[in-house]
Amino acid sequence: MIQAVIFDLDGTLVQTEKLKALSYARAAVDLCPYTLREDEVIEAFKDVVGLSRRDVATRLVKRFNLADNAAGHMAEFGVSTPWQAFVQIRLAHYNKMLADPEVIRSNQWPHNMNLLERMRQEGCRVGLATMSHCEQVTRVLQILELSTAFDIVATRDDVDRGKPSPEIYQLVLAELGVQPDDALAIEDSPSGVEAAVAAGMHCIAVSTPFTGQQLHERNLIEDRWIVDDPADLMRVVDQKFQALN
Repeated sequence: MIQAVIFDLDGTLVQTEKLKALSYARAAVDLCPYTLREDEVIEAFKDVVGLSRRDVATRLVKRFNLADNAAGHMAEFGVSTPWQAFVQIRLAHYNKMLADPEVIRSNQWPHNMNLLERMRQEGCRVGLATMSHCEQVTRVLQILELSTAFDIVATRDDVDRGKPSPEIYQLVLAELGVQPDDALAIEDSPSGVEAAVAAGMHCIAVSTPFTGQQLHERNLIEDRWIVDDPADLMRVVDQKFQALN
């Protein structure tokens, strides 16, 4: 019986994945203005969406040969590796986006936000398990007036290993006092689905333009639990609840 629903944030409740992709793309172009285009990096982001900041940065640095140029900024930012310098350049772009509340409000996913509200109204326990860092999560939740919406919020700062490790879901489950088989994760990325499944949870994936193809190709969950049309979300959730309750 489902007692708790645990939501991802980036790409699930808010289209911050789109903003993150753009920030990484602009940072990469800053480093290689004559050889890279933003659209190339945004396309590559589809392969790393949902991973931790370190994993995303290191993979993009390797894919686009950014290490030498990024290394030239290490002293400027007081960091010891090229990927960390790349992250600092990228964060300047991302934080500028987050500084505008309207950008966040206009990038909500209404279908998933409606599901969150429904679960709260029905008295289901709700949690948040996100690979974003605490400072950014706090700001996004404040802007969306969701600061008190969750029974537990876990961020990348609360765990040693990011998704696809199940650690963050295991933490949220323990805090909620709910067994994995009694919990449902709402995710958008393959790494998030993999983390939920590894934690022993049920999962519904709501695809996005960044994640749809990989969600179907990787067969982490049955296709009937992958929602490609937002209009189908409530029906699929009802089917899941009926199958388990």
